[in-house]
Amino acid sequence: MIDVARDSLFGLDNLPYGVFSTPGAAPRVGVRVGDSVLDLARVLDDEVFAQPSLNPFMARGHRRWSEVRERVTELAGADVPADAVHPVDEVHMHLPIEVADYVDFYASEHHASNIGRLFRPDSEPLMPNWKHLPVGYHGRAGTVVVSGTDIVRPRGQYATPDGPEFGPCRRLDIEAELGFVVGAGSPLGTPVSCDDFAEHVFGAVLVNDWSARDIQAWEYVPLGPFLGKSFATSISPWVVPMAALDAARVPLPRQDPEPLPYLRGREPWGLDIDLTIDWNGQAISHPPYRTMYWSPAQMLAHLTVNGASARTGDLFASGTISGPEMNQRGALIELTWGGAEPIDLDGEPRTFLRDDDTITISATAPSSSGGRLGFGEVHGRIQAS
Repeated sequence: MIDVARDSLFGLDNLPYGVFSTPGAAPRVGVRVGDSVLDLARVLDDEVFAQPSLNPFMARGHRRWSEVRERVTELAGADVPADAVHPVDEVHMHLPIEVADYVDFYASEHHASNIGRLFRPDSEPLMPNWKHLPVGYHGRAGTVVVSGTDIVRPRGQYATPDGPEFGPCRRLDIEAELGFVVGAGSPLGTPVSCDDFAEHVFGAVLVNDWSARDIQAWEYVPLGPFLGKSFATSISPWVVPMAALDAARVPLPRQDPEPLPYLRGREPWGLDIDLTIDWNGQAISHPPYRTMYWSPAQMLAHLTVNGASARTGDLFASGTISGPEMNQRGALIELTWGGAEPIDLDGEPRTFLRDDDTITISATAPSSSGGRLGFGEVHGRIQAS
């Protein structure tokens, strides 16, 4: 039996999946139970869990996900071989999925409004389409990295009074987000409805979508983010199953105007998840996911409504999570109001990231037992260009 503290964020109502390795052994799939990792290849005798990615397991579909979750719950309360259980601080965590495609949305009204006021002070904060569809863009799957990977400061073009220059980013930022992992794909030409969300999406991860604001500001007109976003996106190593988040589900904020029919669903897919952003060990913000305007079910429905297929391992993220209060903003550009209002970081006024700075994002949500469950964290340190 695996010992789990009553107040653990990784109790039997969570059971997140990850890919881990131990010295001298290949990466394989495990489930976190308390402060231990249960080796699924060892206890379930299924080669799908001996793979260095969750993709083969996720591709088996919702019924198999439910069967394995039920079986793991039984095993965690029973005697299991000693060599199938590893202390979490003695394993190495890997990128949990083979990322097929990566799409980032812009689903927080508070964030979009703040950015609109910063970038277009003489215009309406939200563009005319914003409340009619979940705005998004395609990122680069190959630059998604697991928590703990150092982030090299990107280089690119940025505007100066004397014209564009090339060099290291000078306004390096973060974006605290929640990401959703597609387990069961969909055929080309077949949209996924909002009400079919749970049949396709396996789980959720924390995301830090690092952003080079000066590079982004120069390049983004007219086609949107490119090099300012594509250099690195960090995700947490543990994938929290959507089944674990039933107790966190809440109605969305009121959507006015009412979305078009394909963006309506019977199921509420708002999520009551609280995030914390730490900068060099100091908590600077607490973004609430429950304030997001667009749900992940609506994001997936919009992503596929034109007939685009979804594939096992697709990752789509919420965009920056920001609430209505200043201490709930999910990016430094908002927290410092474009650099005009520095943050007091351990007695020093700071705006954007310097080399050797670290950012850690963590999150918790209500659990079915009445406590809280955890997502772990996504952590990154800035390396010099």
